[in-house]
Amino acid sequence: MSKELEAFIEYITVIKALSPRTIEAYRHDLSEIENSAQKSLVDIDSNTVFQILGTIANKRTLNRKLSAFNSFLDFCHRNRFDSVSSKFSLSKIPKNLPKYLTYETIKTGIGFIDRKDWIGLRDYAMLLFLYATGSRISECLDIEEGDIEGEWLRIRHGKGEKERYVPIAHEALKALRAYQEASPYQNRPHLWLNYRGETLSRISAFKITQKYLGVSPHALRHSYATALILGGADLRVVQELLGHASLLTTQIYTHVQKQNLQETVLRHHPMAHS
Repeated sequence: MSKELEAFIEYITVIKALSPRTIEAYRHDLSEIENSAQKSLVDIDSNTVFQILGTIANKRTLNRKLSAFNSFLDFCHRNRFDSVSSKFSLSKIPKNLPKYLTYETIKTGIGFIDRKDWIGLRDYAMLLFLYATGSRISECLDIEEGDIEGEWLRIRHGKGEKERYVPIAHEALKALRAYQEASPYQNRPHLWLNYRGETLSRISAFKITQKYLGVSPHALRHSYATALILGGADLRVVQELLGHASLLTTQIYTHVQKQNLQETVLRHHPMAHS
């Protein structure tokens, strides 16, 4: 790893305080480019970058790597490692509506969970909890008992290490308490545990949501936001609850809102049936 890349990684770790997962993604993507070019990133020309990344068919993956490289270039320019301020244009990706589930669909799916043992109670509680709080799966798995304050969840390690509070629905809290009371492992650091009493992994959480709902854990976050928007919640309130740094990130849900308005008109307006 070049000294410039080491300096950038230190910057996003100490100054920007990005999450460990984000830092590792930057490290992986930028090291991959540097290793492929066999030279420092500051010495790589644009043609070489496109040769290295040009074979990536997935536009989202390509944009992630280009975005990481742009952040690095901006850092180098501001710190005078490179006198030229340059930036790569990202590929245009069509804005698709986030995949989401209705509350009825979620209730039907989790209704198949066998809650006779503590593992079943855990799965039931976790799926309800994800939908009730809109938390990222990384945030959910990081939760400790002390982070539940009455009917509120304190998320300490959101993106950028930003702390926020989210109310928890009574039904989710009830399911959580039933799981905790049945668990053979008490006084463990984290809330969600596997059968060995260790912190549940992201892969295990993904398998649980796939098994009962056929989606990823992130789809429950989308479902939470969509339910709020369709219920009339203000976009800035949803931004705060989701922990989005920018309102632009939350605005994708306005597409859901517009779709709902259109369906309402088509269903109820007399001219829609003429």
